[in-house]
Amino acid sequence: MASRELISYDKGVAVKVLKWASPIFLTFYLVWSLLPLFIMLVASLKDLLDAFSVPKPGDWAGVTIFFDFSPTLTHYVALFTENGFGTYLFNSLVASIGSAVIAVTFGSMCAYSLSRSEFRGKKDLLFWIISTRMAPIVAVIVPLYAIFRSVDLVGTLPGLILAFTTFNLPFAIWMLKGFFDGVPYAIEEAAQVDGQNRFQAFVTILPLVAPGIGAFVILCILFAWNDFLFATIIGSGGAKTLPAATKELVQPQNIDWGKIMAAGIVTTAPMIPLGLLVRRYLVAGLTMGAVKE
Repeated sequence: MASRELISYDKGVAVKVLKWASPIFLTFYLVWSLLPLFIMLVASLKDLLDAFSVPKPGDWAGVTIFFDFSPTLTHYVALFTENGFGTYLFNSLVASIGSAVIAVTFGSMCAYSLSRSEFRGKKDLLFWIISTRMAPIVAVIVPLYAIFRSVDLVGTLPGLILAFTTFNLPFAIWMLKGFFDGVPYAIEEAAQVDGQNRFQAFVTILPLVAPGIGAFVILCILFAWNDFLFATIIGSGGAKTLPAATKELVQPQNIDWGKIMAAGIVTTAPMIPLGLLVRRYLVAGLTMGAVKE
């Protein structure tokens, strides 16, 4: 009897600890995640004198001088008028969205075929497909660069889109196959009984896996948008994207911190609203097919 009371007491203590620990942890995580973005935003709105001002005696934390400044958009204007960030922003949008569209188009068709067909060596083929995604980019960048250079794709948007698709397509096939596995085959059989062919039946069930496709499109855009190595090597020249352009703001003789902070905001800002607008589809897509009925 005493042991039961002790167990019940321990559970009550654990519940109280979790009740207080969860808000503390979430608050700490929120500050840890948003504070760098806030500092980057404030620094991008300061001129060089305000950014490198020394705190006054007694202001050990530097709080007063951190907020005491006149906001300016000089760094943002300079990025688009002097450094050509309008072109780099366009390249990032075209490369990331183009790669996502190609990967989801071919990936969904391949994933559907693998989900609905049975043949010898299917598991080996699936493992080979995902293993191409496991390989680090550094291991394949040299042969890919040689191939792209031989066909004059280096420094072009089609070449950069193809490079992003090289790594996004295997991930699309592997991810979307699980979504198609969760769709009952009876729906396609009913469509075929009504006279539809295999491709028309495939189109019929696409709305059922729309959350999964939406989740992959978001992830694909994020992967391509944040990529640095492909954008620097394959996209060098006429297809430079925002991460590669930001790196060039660091010069051996000078580091323009104001422009770098502004470039960080320009790079981050488009992705935050995207994640907020489609968070419902992202969560639904990532959890789709997790539970088998």
